Amino acid sequence: MYIRKSERPYKDKVYTSYVLVESVMTPKGPRQKTICTLGSLEPRSGEQWLKLAHKVEDALVGQSTFEEEDPEVNAIVGKVRARQAAQRAKEAGTEQAVSVLVDQVKVEDVGELGPLHVGQQFYQRLGIDEALATASVSRRGRLLSQVMILNRLVAPASEHAMVAWMGRTAVDDLMGERVSGLGVDTLYRNLDRLYPKRETIEKELWKRERTLFGLEDTVYLYDLTSTYFEGQCPYNDLAQHGYSRDGRPDCKQIVIGLVIDQEGFPKAHEVFPGNQSDGPTVETMLDALERRGGPKQGALVVIDRGMACPENLKSIRERKHHYVVASRQSERDAWLAEFEDQEGWTKIKPRSRSLGLRIRKLVVSEEEALLLCRSTDRAAKDRAIREKHESRLLEALQKLADRIAKGQLKEARAIHERIGRLQERFPRVARYWKIAYDAEARQLSWTEQTERKAKAVELDGAYLLKTSRTDMDGEQIWRTYTLLTRAENAFRTLKSPLAERPILHQLQHRVETHIFLCVLAYHLLNAIEKTLRDHGIHTSWATVRETLSTHHALTVVLPTSNGDILCTRTASRPDDQVRQLYEALTVPTRPIKPVRTLYRTAPT
Repeated sequence: MYIRKSERPYKDKVYTSYVLVESVMTPKGPRQKTICTLGSLEPRSGEQWLKLAHKVEDALVGQSTFEEEDPEVNAIVGKVRARQAAQRAKEAGTEQAVSVLVDQVKVEDVGELGPLHVGQQFYQRLGIDEALATASVSRRGRLLSQVMILNRLVAPASEHAMVAWMGRTAVDDLMGERVSGLGVDTLYRNLDRLYPKRETIEKELWKRERTLFGLEDTVYLYDLTSTYFEGQCPYNDLAQHGYSRDGRPDCKQIVIGLVIDQEGFPKAHEVFPGNQSDGPTVETMLDALERRGGPKQGALVVIDRGMACPENLKSIRERKHHYVVASRQSERDAWLAEFEDQEGWTKIKPRSRSLGLRIRKLVVSEEEALLLCRSTDRAAKDRAIREKHESRLLEALQKLADRIAKGQLKEARAIHERIGRLQERFPRVARYWKIAYDAEARQLSWTEQTERKAKAVELDGAYLLKTSRTDMDGEQIWRTYTLLTRAENAFRTLKSPLAERPILHQLQHRVETHIFLCVLAYHLLNAIEKTLRDHGIHTSWATVRETLSTHHALTVVLPTSNGDILCTRTASRPDDQVRQLYEALTVPTRPIKPVRTLYRTAPT
């Protein structure tokens, strides 16, 4: 026997240990056989190493009493016998304990696990992977899409930032294969291949969610929002300046139309140019619903006043659907006498807070009913908005008058253009003021239209709903219309927790795929929140995500007394809050199975 020095690199470090070996004869000639790994010993000369080995050999065969006299020899002999016992236990198929050097135990490669785990469980539950497979997305494409959708749900980032994010999380552990080394070009190519299949994917998800959650295809909520770009987007025809719902008229934008059901699940979405007006989009969305498997007739479509033009209502009726819409203010004004009448009103008892809401139903024909609504809360809001806009209009008019008086504006045409712009900018209150410019006197004047303004004040808090479902009572009509707030909540969710804006992509097809990924992530988010609501937990995904982020995957490095290194990849123990969420969401509390790897200091 003799002692040999062994060096083994691991995690950018070099571990040094010593091994007790002996020479044995094999059919291929003499070979070295490891008797025992000695761990880290004090350096010494080769002659001293050989002398120590001989002492150990004599002690093992019982030819001397060095085992009792020399503590170092005694310790080595103990290791050899423990190794021999472990070998016998292995051959007998039993477990053997390993001695660990406690002061050298380390934890490495810690990665966030909890939100990813929940996201992946619902990804599988909704059958998104099967939907992608039905759309002929390759296995590799499905894997990349899953990672990109989970990123949008958990920590939304650009494709460049996504690469770094994958390296900080336990995504490899959950996927069962390495994806954290992907390059950004790979992610971009996947974007290019995914979007053309979106219609098939949305159709498949519709069917799966309807079965999983017992959804009814009876009510569809449709609304629009806008999302702005970073950059000029010279190669994207959809990027246009238009009415910005984000308060960024300086940026180019796109308009997104989204249809959801009464439980908030997306049914279809479309991307329109940034200067698209609301009305013409209704026909497009009705066609999209039918292509994705929606009912051909009998559905109740809920839209806001911006789309409630006669042409759209006629189209809905011709398709044999029904509608609930908010009428435009010009229609509301025609019913001032009915709003002032104190008879026939019903007070609504809201489910949450006091709205001070009264409603009155009027059946005006066999095909249409009206619902007059008056809300004290809304009256205060209408008054505050009107006063704010009116103050800004008067301030802008005074500035324009001052410029005219100073001779900074002289041409009548330019002055009338600026008046027109102010009327477009403040349409809510400009109609209460008569604005005139006297070219001869070079004087701008504005006069309050007191009768019009008094009428507006009288109608503060009043709004008018219309429906083709004359059989519904007033409260049913009102509650159905208020479901539209779920579409508004969906847009807020897309823009905030899912970080749909601002859009950094410049090419049109990648912009559209970016929106599609956000919608797919919203499928997961809505399913998670609905499942929690069904268990009486009314918590947003943003809060759930923060709570789950305390659950991690990690690698425990255990140096053993015989010099080997045992590494265990496992999950930390979830705390009580995380465990309660897992149980409410009916997902496993142990996201990954422990994986043990033994690094030996020398081959046996």
